[in-house]
Amino acid sequence: MTDRDELLGRLFTAGRELSNAAVMFHTALAAHQGLTATEEKALDLLERLGPLTARQLGEHSGLAPASVTGLIDRLERKGFARRVRNPEDKRSVLVETVPDRLAALAPLFDDYVASLTELVTRYDDRELAAIVDFLGEAAARQRQSTHRLLDG
Repeated sequence: MTDRDELLGRLFTAGRELSNAAVMFHTALAAHQGLTATEEKALDLLERLGPLTARQLGEHSGLAPASVTGLIDRLERKGFARRVRNPEDKRSVLVETVPDRLAALAPLFDDYVASLTELVTRYDDRELAAIVDFLGEAAARQRQSTHRLLDG
């Protein structure tokens, strides 16, 4: 086994560990607010991307249309999201977050964000750029794999 093979093995193991840690963190965070992990991640999409139609939310989340409808219904019942008229197409609605309810989630990230802020001090700008590139590309490839699983 070459040094590169060993390094790649460590990289893929670290990626799996990060994935597991992320799922567990978001599950715990969501439960703290009476949400499921899927609901919390949908709120993240809406916060980052802005109001979306149900179809767009399905495309970004990989959820089936019926699942998206149920998801939106639950988020509305829990007070985290609402349906609003789409100003660009009066026949459709957008789903948007309820800012006050979403703000309640922010403090739950404080400890983790502070820890990451300390962690990034280990890396110079070139290394951080490489990390950003890798994570962004890995996320894109995982979304592509998700779509292939759902379509296949």
